[in-house]
Amino acid sequence: MKKVIYLFATLLITTAFVACTGGAQRSAETQSEDTMQTETPQYSVIEKPQVDLSKFETDSEGYIVIFNGKDFTGWRGYGRDDVPGKWTIEDGAIKFNGSGGGEAQDGDGGDIIFDHKFKNFELLLDWKVSKGGNSGIFYLAQEVTTTDNDGNERVEPIYISSPEYQVLDNENHPDAKLGKDNNRQSASLYDMIPAVPQNQNPFGEWNTAKIMVYRGTVVHGQNNENVLEYHLWTQKWTDMLQASKFSQDKWPLAFELLNNVGGSNREGFIGLQDHGDDVWYRNIRVKILD
Repeated sequence: MKKVIYLFATLLITTAFVACTGGAQRSAETQSEDTMQTETPQYSVIEKPQVDLSKFETDSEGYIVIFNGKDFTGWRGYGRDDVPGKWTIEDGAIKFNGSGGGEAQDGDGGDIIFDHKFKNFELLLDWKVSKGGNSGIFYLAQEVTTTDNDGNERVEPIYISSPEYQVLDNENHPDAKLGKDNNRQSASLYDMIPAVPQNQNPFGEWNTAKIMVYRGTVVHGQNNENVLEYHLWTQKWTDMLQASKFSQDKWPLAFELLNNVGGSNREGFIGLQDHGDDVWYRNIRVKILD
């Protein structure tokens, strides 16, 4: 079943009307005349049956093991029912086999998600990239589609509904020098908050990532150090979006989804990004904090 949300805005005040999902109304105080949009595209959030977490092993520390090191049980492609062919299992790790095409994903590529929505949780995993590699870890993601004027439906990219924990070879990928104050380097909240300290291990070596989400507080950790903290669903979160590539004037649909990240239930998928480069993920575990 799909939940269809219609959003209308005027030049003086923006009021979001959400059908079926119960999403929060945005305050007009967070917007200026410069960022007002006459209309935001109609979109749908796909809802499908999710995997049963009770069928997955729980380790001695209380973490649910969501990748068994052998196959893709519980995983699928974002916006699809299978796993794209460029994702494989190698030496107990999930590997994306890069095409060198950056974000120009083809039919055998695309992002993948673990097929269960998490709300309050701590995610732990290891990752490494090839030289010049780029990827990312998504959380609280939704599967979103839009329909054009001809009635054609398209799946929107995962990153317009999800914060991104950056995965990058800081030394060799040019994105490390872009953005502001190193906010596109590894473990950063992509294009918003830099990871401090920047304690990444170089390409070809494993790094440990931590993402903790609890009642709107989010913490990123890298190699056993907490490197940033921020708070969702606050005025400061809205202001950060407005200062990023996802601002209302630059990308109104992304702004709407990210400003209400997690939807009405404030929960979403964990995802791994195809950015066209070789990347590996292993030891993927989640502890429920509810």
